[in-house]
Order: sequence, then C-alpha cells, then structure tokens
Amino acid sequence: MKKNVLIIGAGGVAQVVAHKCAQNNDILGDLHIASRTASKCDDIIASVDEKKSMKVPGTFKSHAVDAMDTKAVADLIRKTGAEIVINVGTPYVNMSVLDACIETGTAYMDTAIHEEPDKICETPPWYANYEWKKREACEKAGVTAILGVGFDPGVVNAYARLAEDQYLDKMTSIDIVDINAGSHGKYFATNFDPEINFREFTGTVYSWQNGKWKENRMFEVGREWDLPVVGKQKAYMSGHDEVHSLANRYKDADVRFWMGFGDHYINVFTVLKSIGLLSEQPVTTAEGLEVVPLKVVKAVLPDPASLAPGYSGKTCIGDLVKGTKDGKETEVFIYNVADHKEAYEEVGSQGISYTAGVPPVAAAILIAKGDWDVKKMANVEDLDPKPFINLLNRIGLPTRVKDAKGDRAVDFG
Repeated sequence: MKKNVLIIGAGGVAQVVAHKCAQNNDILGDLHIASRTASKCDDIIASVDEKKSMKVPGTFKSHAVDAMDTKAVADLIRKTGAEIVINVGTPYVNMSVLDACIETGTAYMDTAIHEEPDKICETPPWYANYEWKKREACEKAGVTAILGVGFDPGVVNAYARLAEDQYLDKMTSIDIVDINAGSHGKYFATNFDPEINFREFTGTVYSWQNGKWKENRMFEVGREWDLPVVGKQKAYMSGHDEVHSLANRYKDADVRFWMGFGDHYINVFTVLKSIGLLSEQPVTTAEGLEVVPLKVVKAVLPDPASLAPGYSGKTCIGDLVKGTKDGKETEVFIYNVADHKEAYEEVGSQGISYTAGVPPVAAAILIAKGDWDVKKMANVEDLDPKPFINLLNRIGLPTRVKDAKGDRAVDFG
C-alpha cells in the first residue's frame, strides 16, 4: 500500500487537493505541498488547520521547489518519502515532474495536458506529443502515471467508459458539456489560471468527427443545451484535453467538447485577442522592456482563488453519450452538479477549483489502496470507473445519470 503524498502547486485547485488529502490522511499518510513560493503553501496549510480538515493527527509540511527542475523535484520526493505525487501546478511542469516520478519510482498524476510556455500546443493528438512518449519508461520502472484526472479531463473520461461498460452496446457520439451557471460578481475574471484559460481558446478548435480531426474557430459552433438544475445554457464547441485521448479509444464515435460562455466573456476575449493581448510571444515596449502580452493580462486580472468568497450558483458537467443498446438507438447523460457556495464553505475554494481538485485525491486513494496502482501510464478511460465514481460520491462529487428510465443517482455499492 502506497502512502505519503506530495502536492505540486499552490493555486485554487491545490487548496482543494490539500483539504481533501487532509480529510483522508488516515489512508494517504504524511502530506507535503510544494511550489516556487513556499509562503503560498503555508497559506494553504493554514487554511487546512483553520477548517480542521485533518482526519487524524499527522504531518503536513510546505516546501519551495522549482517544479521545472527534474532533479529538484526528485530530491524533494526522496526527502519527503512521498510515494504519490499529485501535480496540480501549471501544465508547463508536467514533463519535469513526471520524469522525477519515473526516476524515483513514485506514482504520478496530473489534471491537464502538458504545454510548452512559448507555443500553443494544439496539434492532435496532444498526449502523443509529450506524455505518451513516456509510456514505456513508466512501465519499465513500474510507475503508475494517471493522466488528466481532474474533472474535465478526468471524471468525464470515466463517464465515457461507464457509458461503454454499462449503458450502450455501441457508442456513436460523446459530447462533453461543461456549464458554469455561477456568478463571481467581477467585471471580468477567469475561473482558473488566466494564462492557461486563454491559451485553450486562442488556437484551433479540434473535434473528432466521422473518423478524422475536424477544425473550427473558437465560438464558431454553438448550441443551446437544456441541462439538469442549471436549465437552458449556451455552449460552444471548444478544443480540450479529453477529446484527444477519448478519440484514441473511441475511434468510431464522434467526440466533442462544449463549454458555456456568456456574451460578455466572448466580447472581452474577442477584443483582447484582436489587439494581440493574448499572444504568448514576447513584444518590446517603447521603453525597451520585453513583455509577454498574455502574462500582462494575467497579472492585471483577479486571482481565480480570490473569487471564492462571493461566488454563487452551480456547475453542471457531464457526458451526453449516444449509440445503440439491444439494437435500439439510445442516449444517456451522465453528470455532476456542484455548488460554489458549498465548496467555499467546505474548503475555501470556488466550485470550478473544487470539481478539478477532488478527483485527483480520489485517484490517489485508489492508488494507495491498490485499485488503480496499475504500474504503467493510463488515461482515466483506461481504468475501471466504478471504484472512482463510488469514491467521488462519498467525498463530494456525486454522479447522476439521466436516460429513458429517468434521472437518478449512480452508486455501485
């Protein structure tokens, strides 16, 4: 049984991970959190102490580390005795942290695909550009590496696998829908790292349709969705991590990702992009200063973690999967609804961070217990979804299914 967890990162998602690890430290053992700025880690530990999240008395220590330095991360893993690393830092550090885990024989997980700071990595299949190149090394070292185990990617991948295993004989389409029907009260803000948020939407929108990659522009394809709890919402087809791995497994199904956007967000985004402020390439000011426009925009926008206290409303994220069952056409919507206020009251974070931060802790528990300690690299759809969904039900993200039989909770006992 694996024990002792090292969390990489100190943002809003890391705060959720820290609280949830603390709530399950009877299983996960000693806890450590590291980022470039140790004081941010100290603040998160203070939040854990304030909420009295530790289930049993135990260790929770902070550390400073440059997560882009593989040797430094490997040294920290050895120093802490961590057997599980939960990487919720910027996607720029994925490969260096993964390499450190392979070197030290430590289980690894992340919540987003790797990116390089100086380019928009938008050419399918994204995982094959970086992470999947380490499959052989993981298997040779006996290292469990679970990729993209946030909510989307992550839980939605498990929902697709659940539809395959439980509800359909043949899948013809998987539409992942992500709606945030909440309000943070700010003029303009992003729900997670603005730099990563904008990078997702400045490149080509890729979807998998009719057995090949289809290209669209951002906000080119939109439709209204009528969803449980949040009602009718407009969402636009967007490029997203899980499309690239699901398309690899479900080659005969169309795979698309849809995200909800209000008109105000689209207007501000369009202006910023049109005048070059979302570029990741450096420019030189009249004063001779070299700056990256995207990083300047990030610096002036609210920190996503600061949105939590006043956030209200709910999220609805799920998979609408169509296909056939017993020779008849059918569809099933597998989903979760989360509440921003409830998330803040429990862990001090808003609902977007909560939905991203709970799943990697569930995965860590499954690795610790052996259920998901597969000793190789895997995306979430490669793994049995039942223990994952059961655990998520218990620790804060309950799953429901809506089909011809009605709308009901999903629980495998």
